[in-house]
Amino acid sequence: MADYTPNEMMTVAAARALRNEDVCFVGIGMPSAAANLARLTHAPDIVLIYESGTLGTKPTVLPLSIGDGELCETALTTVPVPEMFRYWLQGGRITVGFLGGAQIDKFANLNTTVVGAYDKPKVRLPGGGGAPEIATSCGEIFIIMAQSKRAFVPKLDFVTSLGHGEDGQTRARLGVKTKGPTRLMTDLAVFQPEPGSNEMIVASIHPGVTREQVSEATGWPVRFAANVTETLAPTAKELETLRDLHARTRRAHGEAA
Repeated sequence: MADYTPNEMMTVAAARALRNEDVCFVGIGMPSAAANLARLTHAPDIVLIYESGTLGTKPTVLPLSIGDGELCETALTTVPVPEMFRYWLQGGRITVGFLGGAQIDKFANLNTTVVGAYDKPKVRLPGGGGAPEIATSCGEIFIIMAQSKRAFVPKLDFVTSLGHGEDGQTRARLGVKTKGPTRLMTDLAVFQPEPGSNEMIVASIHPGVTREQVSEATGWPVRFAANVTETLAPTAKELETLRDLHARTRRAHGEAA
């Protein structure tokens, strides 16, 4: 029996994808946990940027929102949001954008707008925020999402943030020069775009997970790389650091965490 949860495995796998030299645009929630785990373990020099304009932030607890005072108080500096988007993001100074979503398709396009018809949605989601700009302006995109047929759908109800487009080639046709989604980390596996088609295919499967489980949790006929590996299990240090981070966050924010 594994001594870690699927969510912990997913967060650790996402953190490992980040490099010490990265400048990372961080989303709230699971992306924030992964980015700060990377900062507290193998990537101490990573520069974390949040949408509120905080640069080089080093939170001791995970923020509840981009407006959380913890981000500003621990940042190297805070700049106006227009400057952060125009100079830092659109200026090509951010190497990695870390995103999540409510729905994703096989080309890693994301929906954070509505579930159902736009004019009469079943669920009205928070919206795009800065995600559409992050998706096109960061050097590459990492996505972290729990995997289920409800979230991994054959067709999005609404395309909020561009992945590789409707056929995997849209970025090139639009003249978007950045790489787009290069990794998708879930609680079951790690996906990467297939060279040429840019369809997200399974590159590694987490310990104890089967191919059948991955297929059953995916709303399209999932495909596997020629040499699928097993994701390395979390180390004791990774688990201790992540659990300490969540424990501090719970003490600081209580039930809101």
